[in-house]
Amino acid sequence: MQETIEKTQGMVKHLSAVNEILEKNNNDPGRLIPILQEVQEVYKYLPKDVISYVATSLDVPVAHVYGVATFYAHFSLEPKGKYVFRLCDGTACHVKKSHGILNKLYQKLNLNDDNRTTKDMMFTVDLVSCLGACGLAPVVVVNDVVYGQATPEEMERLIDKIIEQENSAKSA
Repeated sequence: MQETIEKTQGMVKHLSAVNEILEKNNNDPGRLIPILQEVQEVYKYLPKDVISYVATSLDVPVAHVYGVATFYAHFSLEPKGKYVFRLCDGTACHVKKSHGILNKLYQKLNLNDDNRTTKDMMFTVDLVSCLGACGLAPVVVVNDVVYGQATPEEMERLIDKIIEQENSAKSA
């Protein structure tokens, strides 16, 4: 029962954040992309019920909002982890063996092509077509930090460091 109450309180808190985002953007359907970007920052993805809520609030068809959310690669309809590893697989990165990094991330985090987010919602691995940093190939972006000329070993050390920091924060 307590878990249900906490979940409901969390949803209300998030919906109030969505309402603030909508108000800040004057409920303007022309600002749909910035609205969805801010909503995704709150949830870390775009839940289907929130897409419906935004559509209703903006008085636009749900299909239109869903179409925008699925057209742009920046948006996600699936939950993401706290740390998102975006691995470039463009031509330059692919030639420089980005798949070795992908294999190491999958192995270290016990993930695969069908399951790219850890059960604890700590890590997500996304393979992207291009990050626009070909001169730094292979490139991995973790949240907003760019790692150029990345290696599998460097990514493994980074994961270990993140886990250590997270464990220290929990015990503090």
